[in-house]
Amino acid sequence: MKKKEMKLLNTEIKNNVLKSMMQILDKRRQEIIEANKKDLEAFNKDDQAMYDRLIVDDKKVNGMIQSVKEVMEQDDPVGQVIEHRQLDTGLDITNKTAPFGNIMIIYESRPDVTIEASVLAFKANNKIYLKGGKEAIHSNKILEECWHEALEENGLGKEWIKLLHLSRTETQEFLKNPPEQLDLIVPRGGERLIAFVKEHATGAVLVSGRGNNFLYISENADFETAKKVILNAKTDKISGCNALDKVLVDKNLPQYEERIKELIQFMEDHKVEVLVDEEVSKIATSQSKVPSEDTWYEEFLAMKMVIGSIDGLDAAIEKINKYSGGHSASIITTDKEEAVKFMEQVDSAAVYHNASTRFTDGGQMGVGAELAISTDKLHHRGPLGLKQLVTNKYYVLGEGHIRA
Repeated sequence: MKKKEMKLLNTEIKNNVLKSMMQILDKRRQEIIEANKKDLEAFNKDDQAMYDRLIVDDKKVNGMIQSVKEVMEQDDPVGQVIEHRQLDTGLDITNKTAPFGNIMIIYESRPDVTIEASVLAFKANNKIYLKGGKEAIHSNKILEECWHEALEENGLGKEWIKLLHLSRTETQEFLKNPPEQLDLIVPRGGERLIAFVKEHATGAVLVSGRGNNFLYISENADFETAKKVILNAKTDKISGCNALDKVLVDKNLPQYEERIKELIQFMEDHKVEVLVDEEVSKIATSQSKVPSEDTWYEEFLAMKMVIGSIDGLDAAIEKINKYSGGHSASIITTDKEEAVKFMEQVDSAAVYHNASTRFTDGGQMGVGAELAISTDKLHHRGPLGLKQLVTNKYYVLGEGHIRA
């Protein structure tokens, strides 16, 4: 394994690359869309969620340009002082932010990740290896060309941003024996991808992308608010890792049985397939039951959800912590104290009160472009934006100090 070379770029050079990139994306817009059409034509549309993520149109290119612009306008995250202190010994110690070095991201389907991941890594002074899915190969190739054009226009080498063209076996070997040290590896996808990367990687792995999000309708809920939030969380974008999968209805909710029937009908009117647990099936006798406990762990990425019954806040918290992916969870209630308890005790990256889980997103949370949504606790949970793509380094100044 080759030792990594850390070359710090000044902010002006980095921003000039990003200015060039914005112009190149606009100039080559039609080429990008045409390349994407090749991927779409070769794709099996049976997987609607993945097909939706694959599409690049004018609006998507505009989004790519906007992502680059937003990152360019953010402060440089490198070299920021976290803490400074002078000790009684005379040592002067400053803790500053520093680049990770080399980042690798493995992702499926979404060509816009090729832009967002790269712009964040580069502005934070990291090199990045991109391992996109074969279903997006034509789209990713032209986007890599755009990056290389922007880098070379500003006197930098192509090695800052590199798209990997590897089979599964080759990817396995790359993870085990990378050409240079990988400081952070981000698998952005389903359980199988995450397990594959964890099994073979030699560097630090940060898990991202798995949802299976829950919403709890408290006995103190405003039911119209619940319906509005659930509809948005479930149907706004079924391919999003922040989409809703499970709804727990408190059996102490006023007009409980009528509300259960109303909610099922409401979701089915919006083309959502509804599965129910044993308790709810006693009320909604014609509904399909949850086939096995495994379903409670499942992220659907489809117009499908589970409605279950629960007895009280504590039981809801316990069930969510057992089965959810640790991504996002929401409570619908008019009781603020109850909401606080839920938000403090549910172990998820983002917790909501009377709001849709669809807001767990870098742009929606004011972070800007994101590398991923982390469900790990080290080193960061939630959207990984520009400020999260750095580590730290201690600068210790002495005058011939030795430790006694």
